[in-house]
Amino acid sequence: MTDAPQAAWRDTTRSTDERADALVAAMTLDEKLSQLVGLWVGADASGGGVAPHQADMTSHGLGWEEVIADGLGQLTRPFGSAPVAPVAGARSLAASQAQVVAANRFGIPALVHEECLAGFAAWQATAYPVPLSWGATFDPDLVEQMARRIGASMRAAGVHQGLAPVLDVTRDYRWGRTEETIGEDPYLVGTVGTAYVKGLEAAGVVATLKHFAGYSVSRAGRNLAPVSIGPRELADVVLPPFEMAVRDGGARSVMHSYAELDGVPSAADHALLTTLLRDTWGFDGTLVADYFGIRFLHTLHQVAADDGHAAALALSAGVDVELPSVHCYGRPLHDAVVRGDVDEALVDRALHRVLRQKIELGLLDDGWTPLPAGVDDLTLDDADSRDLALRLAREAVVLVTNPDRVLPLAPGRRVAVVGPLADDPYAMLGCYSFPAHVGVHHPDHAIGIDIPTVLGALREAGVATTTARGCDVTDPDRSGFVEAVEQARAADVVVAVVGDRAGLFGRGTSGEGCDATDLRLPGVQADLVRALLDTGTPVVLLLLTGRPYALGDLATRSAAVVQAFFPGQRGGEALAEVLTGAVSPSGRLPVSLPADPSGQPGTYLSQPLGRRTQVSNVDPTPVHPFGHGLSYTSFDWEARLVGAPDEPDAAARWAVDGEVVVEVDVTNTGDRAGADVVQLYLHDPVAQVTRPVVRLVGYARVDLAPGERGRVTFTVPADVTAFTGLHGRRVVEPGDVELRVSRSSADHAVTLPARLVGGEREVDHTRRLVTDVAVQTPAVQTPAVQTPDSQTVPVPAVVPEVVSA
Repeated sequence: MTDAPQAAWRDTTRSTDERADALVAAMTLDEKLSQLVGLWVGADASGGGVAPHQADMTSHGLGWEEVIADGLGQLTRPFGSAPVAPVAGARSLAASQAQVVAANRFGIPALVHEECLAGFAAWQATAYPVPLSWGATFDPDLVEQMARRIGASMRAAGVHQGLAPVLDVTRDYRWGRTEETIGEDPYLVGTVGTAYVKGLEAAGVVATLKHFAGYSVSRAGRNLAPVSIGPRELADVVLPPFEMAVRDGGARSVMHSYAELDGVPSAADHALLTTLLRDTWGFDGTLVADYFGIRFLHTLHQVAADDGHAAALALSAGVDVELPSVHCYGRPLHDAVVRGDVDEALVDRALHRVLRQKIELGLLDDGWTPLPAGVDDLTLDDADSRDLALRLAREAVVLVTNPDRVLPLAPGRRVAVVGPLADDPYAMLGCYSFPAHVGVHHPDHAIGIDIPTVLGALREAGVATTTARGCDVTDPDRSGFVEAVEQARAADVVVAVVGDRAGLFGRGTSGEGCDATDLRLPGVQADLVRALLDTGTPVVLLLLTGRPYALGDLATRSAAVVQAFFPGQRGGEALAEVLTGAVSPSGRLPVSLPADPSGQPGTYLSQPLGRRTQVSNVDPTPVHPFGHGLSYTSFDWEARLVGAPDEPDAAARWAVDGEVVVEVDVTNTGDRAGADVVQLYLHDPVAQVTRPVVRLVGYARVDLAPGERGRVTFTVPADVTAFTGLHGRRVVEPGDVELRVSRSSADHAVTLPARLVGGEREVDHTRRLVTDVAVQTPAVQTPAVQTPDSQTVPVPAVVPEVVSA
């Protein structure tokens, strides 16, 4: 590193903007551009890719010394590209950082980013449940705790930025990346995703929202397919989770998506990336490219004539950093600026944002050191992290059906644990968990973490088990059916463990680039389950999947159905606890379970014509709706709209700029502890444009001991009723609406009528996005009484399909 003027940008008494401006002014064009690119040193171009087109995109033709000579913006995935022991990885990263600092005349280190969708994507790091399981918990607080732990482990290793959370709302279950989403409802995705952002940012790691925007709405559920949606679906379904995470979560980075919205690729969409995200929402962090996304403007989308043109489009739209390595923002952008095709002011704009973030992270302060404190004691999978992973997995398990009350398993029963995933540790992991994402390309390395299987965990719990694999997840070979059937006939109960194998780009049945043409269970697994059912032995169908599947007769013939979405390294233990009754299930479906595997996938957020009608022979009604889930105990509800008139069915007045309060008393009327999930939906009978029949506007988990009563209070702002109206503006429309206190999107326990009064009110990005929720447990121990200002509606106790054994 040569001497350079340092007083202004090293001066911590100056503002962040002043320091960044001083550094921008001192840099040459090459030095500026060096801060706008990443470098993926460990990328393998042999074909075993973890990113789209990795094999033909990773060769940038530049050596390490050449790339870092003028500085480096980011180091890409030093832990997440190959198995490396935590301490060795941290020390190697520190050595690389020292070289970066020494090579450029300003001594600026690189910002380091990693994937962290299901935990820090590093060898020997805790593998948490995937986001679809986060959604199933309906527990943002626990997700925030998880994110905080993930962030702390990343910072301890020298990492500054995490590429998570995914805020795409599921729209077509056939999309392979459904497992990466939190669910099919924007309110659930937004609130849970915002909690993740808060946790990661609280740990000092920059959270990166992805994929902005519309990626999950691709045609036919194909990855990187065109997206054709109207402006209302974009505004009212796709964008709200991102808006929540920017405004309420404080996310400091956003990643553009691979999508093209109505023919405009996101990486080149100025209206999306600058006008909306920055000018309207006020986002002031960095906007980074999804891997190779800028170059894709030339190679895939074909809206750019060459790499220089692609760089110009992305930079002008608002993309600050090219990831994972230098391509378009290197020599092509340099030449475009020199020719006058690109204004250098655009480079300075992106550079200022990048430097400001490095300053905020302390990377430009005197005394910064590349070696984190305590690095020799670095552990990425400790007991506290494993315990948190177990707690999340427990809350995410959904008991879908249990008509024969075969669950929980009675003590002493002989259990045949059958199926391709019965004794497979990888069955617990999504495609962005390190062992499945990277580890599978390194078979000479151990998996790195302990992952109990369903079979192993049941045996550890003292259950007498036999086992047979029966078949593979995808292989059509049925030769194992015979042994599986024999085991089933000799048992009192069968636990059939089937589902997905996570992978990438066709190497799995779920995951990035592993899209489905229909919603049948992969391979011959359905036939295996039918063979087990034909034995007459009660079958518990246990699904370990990354998407919902249409089960048809498998569900109706099974004694019970349990759904888990890649529940992480402690998932086997959590499932054993639920199966044996050590834990009462409390998960709720974050996606609906469809009825027809070859039908038309959709979600519960449909307008009236999206429901069953008399003018089509196709019935899209799901077998089990969003929000559904059973328990081993029972709960009684009493719900009221505070201030409602005493007359039955009379509507409460609700100012278009005001709020209403809904109170729900929840009593555990069973004989075991459990958690209930109270869900609040909005129904708008008549609106100026077609609206979803119901949509979620609030929810709360309530943990209660037997006999305990708790109270949930929802304070609902009129702003949450807003939608994009007839003239393209978001409005709160006066008129009659209903708030439905519900057990799922289709099971409404109490309907509370209200009337929005006042003139039509236009709202903007400053509106209130979330219903305030307060949970008090235990609360009122005496029966609720009707008062002059409230109407109490008792709800009969729902006796689940099981009583405690």
